[in-house]
Amino acid sequence: MESDIKSQIKKMIADRLFLEVEPDEIADNAPLMETYGIDSVALFELVVGLEDEFGVVMEDVDFQIDTFKTVDSIAAFVEEKQAS
Repeated sequence: MESDIKSQIKKMIADRLFLEVEPDEIADNAPLMETYGIDSVALFELVVGLEDEFGVVMEDVDFQIDTFKTVDSIAAFVEEKQAS
């Protein structure tokens, strides 16, 4: 199940940020902001994407930059939100 979440996150990142990269080329632990030049506008797009794709609600207190560091950290956040 975890790999399904990660592959879904990678596809969402590639689609929503119009990256010239195949989703499966995004490493689970790659620093997304540095590797793909993700800025605050792109982060907002990812938040909307997570809410749309996974049905998670991101509260202000949830919005930590560390959550968006890697695919691994985003997946952990989604799993935690879906479990609660």
